[in-house]
Amino acid sequence: MSIAETPRVRSAPRLHWAWIVAAVSFVALLAAAGFRSVPSVMMDPLHEEFGWSHGTVGLAMSINMTLFGLTAPFSAALMDRFGVRPILAGALTLIALGTALSVFMTAGWQLLLLWGVLVGIGTGSISMGFVATVATRWFVERRGLVTGVLTAASATGQLIFLPLVALVTTRYGWRWAALIVAAAAMAVVPLIVVFMRNHPSDKGISAYGAPIEQQLSQPPAAHTGSFRTALDGLVIGARTRVFWLLAASFAICGATTNGLIGTHFIPAAHDHGMPTTVAAGLLATIGVFDVAGTIFSGWLTDRVDPRILLAVYYVGRGVSLLALPVLLSPHAEPSTWVFIIFYGLDWVATVPPTIALCRTHFADRTPVVFGWVFAAHQLGAAVAAFGAGHLRDQHGSYDMAFYVASGLCVGAALLSLGIERPAGANTQPAVPPNRHVHDKC
Repeated sequence: MSIAETPRVRSAPRLHWAWIVAAVSFVALLAAAGFRSVPSVMMDPLHEEFGWSHGTVGLAMSINMTLFGLTAPFSAALMDRFGVRPILAGALTLIALGTALSVFMTAGWQLLLLWGVLVGIGTGSISMGFVATVATRWFVERRGLVTGVLTAASATGQLIFLPLVALVTTRYGWRWAALIVAAAAMAVVPLIVVFMRNHPSDKGISAYGAPIEQQLSQPPAAHTGSFRTALDGLVIGARTRVFWLLAASFAICGATTNGLIGTHFIPAAHDHGMPTTVAAGLLATIGVFDVAGTIFSGWLTDRVDPRILLAVYYVGRGVSLLALPVLLSPHAEPSTWVFIIFYGLDWVATVPPTIALCRTHFADRTPVVFGWVFAAHQLGAAVAAFGAGHLRDQHGSYDMAFYVASGLCVGAALLSLGIERPAGANTQPAVPPNRHVHDKC
């Protein structure tokens, strides 16, 4: 028996192809995250050159985030139908085109078309559906680890691109910064064409850690991969009160993170005399604490009622936003760093308890239902991206936007506490919520 097994061991590749696919996926997500560094850094330069208001730039990001949210629930379906490689390459090409062509802009509608529509569809195609597809198809073992690492790619991209985009914009102008982001997206396309595959069977291997009897088997299409299933998830969720409570609270989460801080923190800090490069560095630092906060929140979710966690997170976020107008100054004072650290830890800490509550109420339907809850998150971000810019144009500062967001956070806390405990169910999951969803995706 040992003799028969020896050739198989020796012929096995030293590096499983699944890790190559995961690495390419990480780089692709990293490149897609580069565009998210662009709008907040370039808002003031575009205003100075074209006279476009903060509301106009905010509207472009509003369209972007809306399309991101609406595309995300169907991204897995697109990859099931057309393959991962063409969808991924096409999405990055759209991001590159939308960003590169912006250097020729002369009118506001072109900003809405390029940054809003093209880049919105591109980034929406490289979202949580893509992460779930790679982790589920290519990994049996280490699936949770891979999903966590791929999810962290966006924060890593923010950490890399924000300081770079801010530095290039300050020294050489916003057009060069846009071209760098476009080049980064296009540079990944050859890697995708060469190394990305749809299924392990395309390489004549099984998924990483799969039993030997699954070798060369073509995995069935995921349940979340059909348009019908995605729409069914919306119908199932919309019939319940808990879905609307989760969607509304998560919409406020998106409004107070990606929509407000992610889009408008740098111009808000610049209004207080802070250099763009310093503000960009602070915003990038939020991404560092974002990863730590999410991991810790997942650990807490296994031990504390997720409804209580969400209420605490939202109240804490509301207090920090209420204090932000007096914390901003021309320099990064210690009080500003307190905000950055706390806000970073809280940024996506809401995700694990939100997923846990979805799992408690929707069981095996969690992936598709949470996809629509996440879509609500992006729609909330879209409203805030435009609304905050509009308030800045009307009042001459972002103070009112921060105060409104603070009040919304209190509302999100109340919505979270209003989620009932299902009869005979424990709101504390028996298994880590992220692991459960990853196994089902």
